Amino acid sequence: MARRGSQAPPPPDFEENIIDVDVSEEMRGSFLEYAYSVIYQRALPDARDGLKPVQRRILYSMNEMGLRPERGHVKCARVVGEVMGKLHPHGDSAIYDAMVRMAQPWAMRMPLVDGHGNFGSLGGDDMPAAMRYTESRLTREAMLMVASIDEDTVDFRPNYDGQEQEPEVLPAAFPNLLVNGSSGIAVGMATNMAPHNLGEVIAAARHLIDNPDASLEELMRFVPGPDLPTGGRIVGLDGIRDAYERGRGTFRTRATVHIEDVTPRRKGIVVTELPYAVGPERVKAKIKELVNNKKINGISDLKDLTDRNVGLRLVIEVKNGFNPEGVLAELYRLTPMEESFGINNVALVDGQPRTLGLRDMLQVYVDHRIEVVRRRSAHRRKKREDRLHLVDGLLVALLNIDEVIQIIRDSDDASQAKQRLMQIFELSEIQAQYILDTPLRRLTRYDRLELEKEKEQLAKEIARLTAILESEKKLRGVVSKELGEVAKEFSTPRRTVLLESSGQTATAAVPLEVADDPCLVLMSSTGLLARTGSAEPLADEGARSPHDVLVSVVRASARAQLGVVTSAGRMIKVEVIDLPMLPASASPPSLAGGAPITEYVDLDPDEKVVGLSSLDGSLALGTAHGVVKRVVPDYPPNRDDFEVITLKDGDQVVGAVTVADEDDLVFITSDAQLLHYSASNVRPQGRAAGGMAGIKLAAGATVIWFGALDPDRESRVVTISGSSSALPGTEQGAVKLADYADFPAKGRATGGVRSHRFLKGEDALIMAWAGPAPVRAASSTGKPLLVDVEIGRRDGSGERLTAEVAAFGGPLHPAPTPEPEQAPTPDDASPQ
Repeated sequence: MARRGSQAPPPPDFEENIIDVDVSEEMRGSFLEYAYSVIYQRALPDARDGLKPVQRRILYSMNEMGLRPERGHVKCARVVGEVMGKLHPHGDSAIYDAMVRMAQPWAMRMPLVDGHGNFGSLGGDDMPAAMRYTESRLTREAMLMVASIDEDTVDFRPNYDGQEQEPEVLPAAFPNLLVNGSSGIAVGMATNMAPHNLGEVIAAARHLIDNPDASLEELMRFVPGPDLPTGGRIVGLDGIRDAYERGRGTFRTRATVHIEDVTPRRKGIVVTELPYAVGPERVKAKIKELVNNKKINGISDLKDLTDRNVGLRLVIEVKNGFNPEGVLAELYRLTPMEESFGINNVALVDGQPRTLGLRDMLQVYVDHRIEVVRRRSAHRRKKREDRLHLVDGLLVALLNIDEVIQIIRDSDDASQAKQRLMQIFELSEIQAQYILDTPLRRLTRYDRLELEKEKEQLAKEIARLTAILESEKKLRGVVSKELGEVAKEFSTPRRTVLLESSGQTATAAVPLEVADDPCLVLMSSTGLLARTGSAEPLADEGARSPHDVLVSVVRASARAQLGVVTSAGRMIKVEVIDLPMLPASASPPSLAGGAPITEYVDLDPDEKVVGLSSLDGSLALGTAHGVVKRVVPDYPPNRDDFEVITLKDGDQVVGAVTVADEDDLVFITSDAQLLHYSASNVRPQGRAAGGMAGIKLAAGATVIWFGALDPDRESRVVTISGSSSALPGTEQGAVKLADYADFPAKGRATGGVRSHRFLKGEDALIMAWAGPAPVRAASSTGKPLLVDVEIGRRDGSGERLTAEVAAFGGPLHPAPTPEPEQAPTPDDASPQ
């Protein structure tokens, strides 16, 4: 017996055979095999279904296990074991990691696995629980990936040991590669694809189906840029254009933030969305490091108020005397709140790794989907043809039921009966066997009617499927229609905001400490708020830009507050420094860069903003029931929301403006009456007062506009008539322009004078405005419109409108009448 540790002697017939191999050749061959395995079996997705092999095997196995959305969850360990044992001969951690990623809504734009339990957190700050604790099933979106896989739509191949079959690719009823993106590091190459919006991608794919020669510019009209699962903002679109054209590009992503009062005396920067793949723990750690090292100033506290109800919420408190916008610029520059994302669209096409642009990725998917629908249609036609063959045979038996029974009774065995049926009735072997296998209870007269109906239906379906297979146009139409149905059911609104910019973070544009410079606060007809860099009137050189119709202008300073007056008679304080500042170089000035007023005030469902007011000037209010009030500026310093008028039931404020004693107060009513008188005729009252009679209204009439004018300034009155029975904003009738000087002043609480004569079918004014000339108009989207009508008599009728006007306004000072796109003229106006 050999001693422990010693080698056993070779057998007697052993022959030594040593082969010399060059080390460099062996290393080269082994490395190539390893690289090939990593590239094709692990790291790179297939361009057709956008899945790596492990992801495809997970979805296929879960579908085979019956883990559909309508069924219960099962342990992830069971799924991992099924995948590893049958299809994926690698470590269980690799399978579980891929499964976890497909269940994370912050990693996938459309998650494919419905996870139950701890599947980690944003940015990888918290690890997922072990697979023995978590549970999973397929999502409804994942069912689209495996839909019709059992209808010969894709090729199958043997698994690693040849005992099972696995699909080479999934049918993929939506463009998963673009929608969910992908990332992976192979040998000598890598891939990093950004997620996109399902509705946008499908719209581009359908356009490519209908227009095979579509250019990249046409497709980018549908897919303007990535739509990241975590939202945020993409700053600069040049890199996206490069990526869509050549497959490689870089863009910058920013956190979504807003500035609000976190305490009664302190501002805070509130982060609600972070850049893609950036977690809150990473941001918090970096901010704390910068504060401790005194590399950033102005931050007093950092709170993480994130929970499952409100979502992500990081509150960065700013010290008094520091400009929140300046602190935010530093945070963008020094922390992961602004990150770069490098697109590298590498995927497998026909088994070869290729770098793909947007059009290439869409084309590969469309070709794959057309092939899937073609094979599915052929499979369904074959199934129906086989069924029709059996139905024809059974109908023959029903028509000759007595003879069939006699043949069967006279036959010695089933084989003889089958042969005799085939000979006598000219049946195929399949038909004869089916007749013998059919129970007698299926041979009633009712079953015959059912079979004839089924035969007719089968013939129609076969003809329809044949038409699809024989017509490329119909085949592409089916693919396009199915994609449209997917988009209708599963598409969601875009989460990521695209900003056209160079992507450079401005660090010196806003100082850290706020300078209390004078400025103007502007509100456009579309509800956008912005401030200027000085108190000088904006230059108006005749050109116009979107959102340039101003409905309220207030003088303020950068560190001051102003009041937002609502139709419910409330005043809400807003910090001027929180408002975006218009670029000083913009010409013409545009409020397109402003922020919606709803970001600063919370309104009830039936409440709207009627004007802005300084907190140290006399505020004039007019209500729908004809009440006028001037408010003494004694607003409470410690309250941000309070009433400035006590309204009667059913009444509401229609206009609010800061006035001086020399100004005129103007009412315009629904029955076309205009009244104006000096503001000095209205004595100021306290906040709790209900005002006084401003205009005498006829029965059924209401005030539709209230404002103030400088009597020494050239002004216009513009009115639009219509039907009082029409819905608001519809069926506009005639527009009329009149000189304000033509309207005589009347006493307070009188009825005023007529301002518009109604045409046939008109009985009310649906819109009115009075202000400095020239008159500006805009559509509901803020697009500039030109009011090209002659100044008429104050009580004359208007000229017919053919385009809908949503708002009127005027410039900050008189200027030559601009000539933008022709719009609401009686002859050549066109809908906007």
